[in-house]
Amino acid sequence: MRKIREVLRLRFAHRLSQRAIGQSLRLSTGAVNGCLRRARRAGLGWPLPDELDDAQLETLLYPPPSAVATEQRPVPDWAIVHRELRRPNADSDEAARVYRALSAHRSNLMAPTILI
Repeated sequence: MRKIREVLRLRFAHRLSQRAIGQSLRLSTGAVNGCLRRARRAGLGWPLPDELDDAQLETLLYPPPSAVATEQRPVPDWAIVHRELRRPNADSDEAARVYRALSAHRSNLMAPTILI
């Protein structure tokens, strides 16, 4: 379980710095900063509402990733990638740039037009 409630309590009730919170809870300052940033975006302050338990708090700040986004992610055309990598002096960065450019061009050609 994450230490979200403790991070918020130490920050708002005790006015500790992010570094002190990290040392107290054995967290990195980046983790403390991220937790406080997510709480600020969610509009949370201290004290937390009584009806908000730890599981709800975690779900509010760290929602599960959307399954729809991964299903809509295009699958690379590996023939193009391999062809670009076979070119002399080609590297993976250049192949990725070429593939992204070709993919963007194709998606613009096949993008449905919405008329209003």
